[in-house]
Amino acid sequence: MKICIYQRVNYMITQRKITVKSFFCCGIYFFYFCMMSLIASYEPIIKIIDEDYMIPQLNRRRRIAAILPYDYEYSNKQYPVLYLHDGQNLFDDYAPFGNWGVDKCMKRLSERGLDIIIIAIDHGGKDRISEYLPYDDPKYNDSKGDLYVKFMMEDLKPHIDKNFRVKPEREYTGIGGSSMGGLISLYAGFHYNEIFGKLLIFSPSLWISDQVFYQALNFLPKGKTDLYFYAGGNESKSLVPSVEKMIDILMSRKYSDQFFNIKSKINPEGKHQEYFWGQEFPSAIEWLFHKTVRYDKN
Repeated sequence: MKICIYQRVNYMITQRKITVKSFFCCGIYFFYFCMMSLIASYEPIIKIIDEDYMIPQLNRRRRIAAILPYDYEYSNKQYPVLYLHDGQNLFDDYAPFGNWGVDKCMKRLSERGLDIIIIAIDHGGKDRISEYLPYDDPKYNDSKGDLYVKFMMEDLKPHIDKNFRVKPEREYTGIGGSSMGGLISLYAGFHYNEIFGKLLIFSPSLWISDQVFYQALNFLPKGKTDLYFYAGGNESKSLVPSVEKMIDILMSRKYSDQFFNIKSKINPEGKHQEYFWGQEFPSAIEWLFHKTVRYDKN
């Protein structure tokens, strides 16, 4: 088929039905048309960084993906970045518990001028709880959350900063997740606040250890920090009260508006499910990043 097309085009050129110049011009216009059609769709680009990215601190491998703005490959812009856990549940159509629809959300936000890069880190399956648990606990004596976060600081973030056009400063860098992913995100935001200036905390598993509240009591922000909390009324009985307790503690530590911005949303009908977290995701991204994106267009 390719040979036939080539012969036909070659015949047209030799017969002077088209010139070589016009032929290549048509090709360029066709490529430009395809490129602009893709950009006009605002579809984000899902790039698998590695199916088996090595986590040396845990001696395990993991799929890690980047969700890039629709025009990433045709621009030289730099973007804020958000690291999200439970990557399998963010955009996979066949995720067993559903997914957040992050790719569809980013398309809608791009249409409104809000573009960020999302780094999706898959969880460890049966090792998920231990990898997302940063505190020692009698019920879970195999906590490896501290090692997991060290991997993000020592290996993953430097790799992303080097290989993607992200703005590496803390005011452009966020971390987030739900359930145990929310807990490890809160821990990382407290422990490495010089790195993370934005926290997206959905239905965090605060019940698992009181140490997270002690950490909040002693939290000293390294700069302006934005925290977005979400909880559902149809989750566990202790979830909403524990989230409200965490917010009260942080508000008591709030020195001035330049250090803390806290936004919370309680959905009375919300359940502990990906569907509800996906529904809340656009509002959280809008609140966390709209100023850094829309008022800093470099």
